[in-house]
Amino acid sequence: MPGVYDFTAQSLAGEDIPLKRFKDQVLLIVNTASACGFTPQYKGLEQLHRELAPRGFAVLGFPCNQFGGQEPGDAKQIEQFCAGKYDVTFPMFAKIDVNGRHAHPLFNHLKNAKSGLLGSSIKWNFTKFLVDRSGRVVGRYAPTATPEGIRREIEALL
Repeated sequence: MPGVYDFTAQSLAGEDIPLKRFKDQVLLIVNTASACGFTPQYKGLEQLHRELAPRGFAVLGFPCNQFGGQEPGDAKQIEQFCAGKYDVTFPMFAKIDVNGRHAHPLFNHLKNAKSGLLGSSIKWNFTKFLVDRSGRVVGRYAPTATPEGIRREIEALL
């Protein structure tokens, strides 16, 4: 079975990024949206990223428009929103699908590794997957779980 580091994803700038670039780091992989009730979580995600990155942690953001059309913008608009409104410095990737026939293979892997309360499908924006330094998915958190609320679990892996 492949691990998280076996996947590649496209950055907002259109560059293919092998996730092995993040090998040996603890990761929080999140499907994001710019016009969602949970969008203010960008602030907490960025804070975690800035404070814990020196210890080997990274947030990876994956915009998705599958839930209520809450990420309608193109890559440039998403980048401008994230940088302008939340000063996001963590890696943001190209807009993807997380469910269905066209779901990104990384998210199929994440969902298969950790099912949610109602099965493997992602139910909404800001579902979070915690990955340990070996690339193993060790946690899945609902959109209502705040970045601050899962900090302890993240720090335990650092």
